[in-house]
Amino acid sequence: MNNVLVAYFSASGQTKKLAMNLANVLSADIKEIEPVNIYTNADLNWMNKNSRSSVEMKDLKSRPKIKEKGDLDYYDTVYVGFPIWWYREPSIIDTFLESYDFSNKKIVLFATSGGSGIDGAIKNCKTLKGNLNIIGGKKLSANTSVDDINRFIKEVL
Repeated sequence: MNNVLVAYFSASGQTKKLAMNLANVLSADIKEIEPVNIYTNADLNWMNKNSRSSVEMKDLKSRPKIKEKGDLDYYDTVYVGFPIWWYREPSIIDTFLESYDFSNKKIVLFATSGGSGIDGAIKNCKTLKGNLNIIGGKKLSANTSVDDINRFIKEVL
């Protein structure tokens, strides 16, 4: 049996909702990727060039600290979920993916977004340091049906 984890970062709750539904369908464990410093509404104001999220996304070397690292040794497959920011994954996802040894693990990305696709995030994540075996990814909505979640799982595995 494959040991599966759904890890996610959610700023507004949309990705959390999708992650919980995905974990339920997969009968997987779930882990929130929490920043040490929680993002406030002001931090997330993408229209403000000086907001925390805007500054982090401009600096591709930015790595916000994660609150609790934890252990992923038990898992064979890790689904990593996030909202799309500036056409890619939030910098905290880079922190997460570079903080673990993902040797011999499959990584599946999933994202929520009001408009942007996931292709930029997949491309960026594949360039991060570490042994990242990213086998696929898809943009989904927080309200994705169980049938569509099952189709997504079959597409990537």
